[in-house]
Amino acid sequence: MSARMLAVAIALLCTASGSCGPGIQRERQIGIPHGRENGVPNGQSAHAALLLDPAHVEWTRRAPDISRLRFETTKGIFVLELHRAWGALGVDRLYNLARLGYFNDTRFHRVRGSYIAQWGLHGDSAVNDAWKGRYLADDPPRSRNARGTFAFSYEGPGRENTRNTQIYVNLADNQRNDTEPFTILGTVVEGMTVLDSLYSGYGEDSGSGVRQGKQGPLERGGNAFMDREYPKLDRTIRVTVVGRW
Repeated sequence: MSARMLAVAIALLCTASGSCGPGIQRERQIGIPHGRENGVPNGQSAHAALLLDPAHVEWTRRAPDISRLRFETTKGIFVLELHRAWGALGVDRLYNLARLGYFNDTRFHRVRGSYIAQWGLHGDSAVNDAWKGRYLADDPPRSRNARGTFAFSYEGPGRENTRNTQIYVNLADNQRNDTEPFTILGTVVEGMTVLDSLYSGYGEDSGSGVRQGKQGPLERGGNAFMDREYPKLDRTIRVTVVGRW
């Protein structure tokens, strides 16, 4: 990936999220043209390359102290509010996944009514492969799983430092999970009924959680597999940063 393409990707992504106006100034200063390269829009090809490079510095940008992420889905809109003081490493990861478009066009692959809704597998198998094992160090536990709170999933007791890209939202007060060292990162501030309405008919059959060993076909097959085998799954359409303090 050329520096020129990457610069375009960053500028376009920042413009979409509204989070880094100086990036647009930088694009103008170095004279990057808009348009197409080899028949592919510069922004699209550069964005695809960025998704395949989880080691890039853009994925480690510091999140604001408080930020809000707007999820547009097939059932409506919900908004997550992130509190960096609750878990800085996790909030930075989640903020950047949203800011840089990782969650766009992804499926809510695990929904259990009155329990949890979970997502975070990418629709492109190559992106899933690139992010596999890109674990975060654990933040201090903050494990009160009240309705409307959310956290990264992890691989289970005895598997510390295994948070990656999958997020769950509590659809009920799940006190049974409070004994585990999850780190709650924030709360749903809008659209909780949207999360309640996500299709839950597949239960644990459509990939389940990161501990059950069922996600391989989803990781390898991406959206094409999920849409064929589990066509009723709801999905995100677009995720944007809509507030930061």
